[in-house]
Parts: sequence; C-alpha cells; structure tokens
Amino acid sequence: MAEMKGIIDLYKIGRGPSSSHTLGPAAAAEQFLIDFPNAERFTIELFGSLAATGRGHLTDRAISDVLGRDRCFFQWHPETELPGHPNGMRMTAHGSGKDSPGIREVYSVGGGSILYPGLSEAPRPYEHESLQSILAYCNHEEVPLWSYAYQREPGLEEHLKQVWTAMTQSIQRGLLAEGSLPGGLKLPRKASQYMARVRDTRGITRDLGRLFANALAVSEENAAGGVVVTAPTCGASGVVPAVLAFYAESHKLPEERIFRALAIAGLIGILVRHNASVSGAEVGCQGEVGTACAMAAAAAAHLIGGTRKQVEYAAEMGLEHHLGLTCDPVQGLVQIPCIERNAMAAARAVEAAVYALQSDGSHSVSFDQVVETMYRTGKDLGRDYRETSEGGLARTFRPFAGGTG
Repeated sequence: MAEMKGIIDLYKIGRGPSSSHTLGPAAAAEQFLIDFPNAERFTIELFGSLAATGRGHLTDRAISDVLGRDRCFFQWHPETELPGHPNGMRMTAHGSGKDSPGIREVYSVGGGSILYPGLSEAPRPYEHESLQSILAYCNHEEVPLWSYAYQREPGLEEHLKQVWTAMTQSIQRGLLAEGSLPGGLKLPRKASQYMARVRDTRGITRDLGRLFANALAVSEENAAGGVVVTAPTCGASGVVPAVLAFYAESHKLPEERIFRALAIAGLIGILVRHNASVSGAEVGCQGEVGTACAMAAAAAAHLIGGTRKQVEYAAEMGLEHHLGLTCDPVQGLVQIPCIERNAMAAARAVEAAVYALQSDGSHSVSFDQVVETMYRTGKDLGRDYRETSEGGLARTFRPFAGGTG
C-alpha cells in the first residue's frame, strides 16, 4: 500500500499564480534540463487543462525561464488529455548529441507536485491513510495531532517556521501593494483598502474585514506572480494564512502554537491529496479552496481549544460545504472568481471551527466520507468546469457598469 507524502512536501514556497501550471511544470523542466543538459532546443507539448489555461496561468513562462526562452517551442493541445491526468505535458530535447531525441511525459497533479508515469515513489512517512485511523492512533497513544505529525517528519517544525515566515510576508506585501493585477481583466488590488476600512470598526465587522483583507492580500500576491505558500495550492493560498494571522493577532498567540496549527492543517491537506485530489483540473475548485477551508478550519478549531473530535468536525464542515464547487477562472487568470473565493473560504473556516466547538464533536458524516464524496463529485463534473475556462463564470462573465471586478 502506498504511503502518504508528507506535510513538508505539501507546503511549498514559490511563485504564483498556479502551482499546477507554474511550480509543477517548472520542477519538471528543471529535472529535464538535468537529464539533457546539452540539448540545443526543446519542444514542449501541453495537454488538457494545462494547455487550456496555460497562457493565463503563465505556464510557458515558467518552463521557458528554466529551459531558456530562445530554446523552447510550445505546442498547445487543450482538447487532448494524456491518460494519467488532465494536466499532462510532453517534453522533447533536440540536438543533445544522442541518436534520438530525449522524450519525457509528466503530469502536474496539483499543489506543485509532479508524477512520472511508471515510476515508483520513495517511501513516505505516514502509515495511516485516513483521519479516522489517525484519530484512533492518537486517542490510543494519547498524543496530540500536531505531535503525531512532528514524530513522523523530522525537520517539520523548522520547515513550518519557514512556511509561516513566507505566509506572513505575503500578507504584508499584499497589504502594501496597490494598482491593478496583470492580465486583461485589469482587476484592481483591494486588500489595502479593505484593511484600511476596518481599522475604526468593531465586533464582527472588524473581524471579518481583517480576515477578508488578509486573504485578499495573499491571493492578490499570488495572482501577480508573487511568492506564496501552496496550502494546498497557489490558487487557494490565501485561506490558511488569513485565518492563522487573524488568530495570531487577536489571541496574541506564540509562534509555536501557529506551527502546531499548521501541522494539523497539513495533515488534513495530505489526506485529501492522498485519498482524492487538490487539482482543480481533476476535481474542480472544491479540491483547492474546499481543501484549504478544511485545513484552516481544523487549524482554527485547534487554536481555540478544540478536541480532536471537534477538529475533525470543523475540517469535515469546511470541505462538505464546498462540495461541487467548479473551477472556472475567467480568461484563464487566477483572479475571478479565485481571489474572492479565498476570502469567503477564510470566513467559512472560522465559522466551521466555532460551530464545531459549540458541539461535543459528535456528528453524522465523517471527514473521510466527505473526501471520498468530493473525489467522486469531481470526477462527475463536466470537463468545462475543471479549470479549462470553457464553462461557468469563465463563459458567462461580462464586465458590468456597477463594478470593477
């Protein structure tokens, strides 16, 4: 039985706007360059969703930055999918001094992870493959969820320190930045305005406003190609940092508490990735923003004193109430509706945590059941609603006089 990849692999620090379209292909290109260092030129074929939204997601730029812009020739096949995943690519090296061109097929499977057909993966640190089995182990051994993760991944806490630094820096940069985001939508940045407007407010207006501003800050940084953390993807990178920054400030929490919350969120993320998918091209936005909401809800429930059962309940609600969410980026950009969805999911994560703590943690639908349901739902979604920009808002969107995006 395959073991789960770890939390260190889940949280990647890199440039947006799309982990599937930029981080993954760039990593594949880096390995290809190692394999064929003397190639004179490269043909890069992009298939399925990777081709359909690749230009808006800057896929060609991410690859050519590695291989050399004057050496790359791109072919786009949006209507054709390779058998392993909707985000497939084929790279060919020409003139490398070998008798025949070097060819590799690779899949960008979400969150910046890549998969080579037919290659077995190295053993990973987690022997439990469901949240139910992890909870049973932790209950029996009387260890916290975060400690369970720390025990299995040496160096995890140090990695989470770097992750938290990158998350807070992305919030700070996003709150300072102004102007419009790149791309044809000319979408104005809003994070700084949102934060300014809530400074003199009180109560729930202030709390929600800060959550929104933090989520917008990270998501706008991502859309602009800034450095963010995959949590679990670039397109959903604003949810977890927005929620954790909100609690860190409002509850004056030490960083060690935040690191532990990040570990718990990471457990939720790797379970979804292992048992379903975090790829919008495979299961829609429920796999990205829905998973991010579940991760943030679990972290929030822990931070406000939740039991393991309540943490599981919060994560379950965070994902359940995103079931069926489509991935329909307008003009192939990670902007509409992606940025606003991050803000809404951050608020929902806090609500799920508070709701869970009003109960004893007992409920009817388990987190693991919702993960299975999400995967089945994603497979049932039409292709137009899985990151191709051919359905949903991507098809019907038209600017209107009453707004700027």
